[in-house]
Amino acid sequence: MKLQESGEMYLETILILSKKNYFVRSIDIGEYMGYSKPSVSRAVGLLKNDGYIKVDNDGGITLTPKGQEAAEKIYERHVALTEFLVYLGVDKATAAEDACKIEHVISDQAFAAIKKHVKNKKNN
Repeated sequence: MKLQESGEMYLETILILSKKNYFVRSIDIGEYMGYSKPSVSRAVGLLKNDGYIKVDNDGGITLTPKGQEAAEKIYERHVALTEFLVYLGVDKATAAEDACKIEHVISDQAFAAIKKHVKNKKNN
């Protein structure tokens, strides 16, 4: 089953928050994303049921290996696409915002081509 864009956004947020703070809770996710408690609760339940995250008895949320892989993939796309758009002359804020939209729909093939192009430009 393919992960929906909203699920990818939640996983990416959990990854980002876990890098900043060992203990990630639903309230942290909601504050970071600007979402309501019921929205976060529903998404957390779905991600848990699909095996992307674990929620411990204290409310701590951690990525499973499956969730970690998905989160890292989407985060890598976000970072690389932002860098690529900045390289093209887009201001950083707009580049980050647009990368966030593109990262969910770009094919693996197109993303690989962009990564290769950026790598080649950095090496020259």
